[in-house]
Amino acid sequence: MDLNTVAEIRDARVPAPWRPGDAWLGGGTYLFSEPQPWLRRLVDLSRTGWTPVERLADGSLEIAATCTIAQLSRYAKELAEPAAPLFERCCRAFLASFKIWNMATVGGNLCNGLPAGPMISLTAALDGECLLLAQDGVRRRVRVADFVIGAGRTVRAEGELLRSVTLPARALACRTAFRQASLYGLGRSGVLVVGALDPADGSLAVTVTASTVRPVRLWFPLPPSAPALRAAIEAAVADEEWFDDIHGLPAWRRHMTLRYAEEIRRELGDPSSELEGNGEG
Repeated sequence: MDLNTVAEIRDARVPAPWRPGDAWLGGGTYLFSEPQPWLRRLVDLSRTGWTPVERLADGSLEIAATCTIAQLSRYAKELAEPAAPLFERCCRAFLASFKIWNMATVGGNLCNGLPAGPMISLTAALDGECLLLAQDGVRRRVRVADFVIGAGRTVRAEGELLRSVTLPARALACRTAFRQASLYGLGRSGVLVVGALDPADGSLAVTVTASTVRPVRLWFPLPPSAPALRAAIEAAVADEEWFDDIHGLPAWRRHMTLRYAEEIRRELGDPSSELEGNGEG
């Protein structure tokens, strides 16, 4: 879509004061998808040259905000860690064409803050941490689970840039389980639940996205009982936080979340148990 209010595109490598009507431009798959009448200038990140995905000295992975879905998918295919399959499953949750995969960025998906954002699901489930850069040069780090605070809402301040997301090595070593449901065969995620079992101490993290207005990550020192897991989810998600739109009513999202969380608890809490189906609705 033409953005006929945009008068200028600025290279992000050249410092300049931030002003009203500015917006960061990554892949542009959202910005150019609908009218943005408040925009006056785009600050283009495409030539920053940031490495899409980089292994750090401590074994963690740093994913640049400009990393595309296609780049992340290709990189994850070479990962040997137990959590590697989760990357592809979350990439596939986009249900998007190759054109979107080659343009849409990890950072853009997080900054949009939409409940069905699968990069939010992936990075929150693996205990990711966002690196944010303010206009005055101040840096701060925020856990992905705390970065998105509502449907389309994040903690990012005006002009603040999401530089990268770092996934700790310990999370990459986790055994994961994935469940997704949609009302339509090729529809947007209405429910997405991920479990991550830490082999180091036996702890279990269950992360709920798509069905809620914000990511909800619950951590248990040991896999909980079925009633304890259900109670934890119901305590963590207020009634008004179950998302309500054309892709699913709150009651259905809540029901499927509880069902999938229990399937994940059984799958990861008891490796010998076998569940029917492939875990996708």
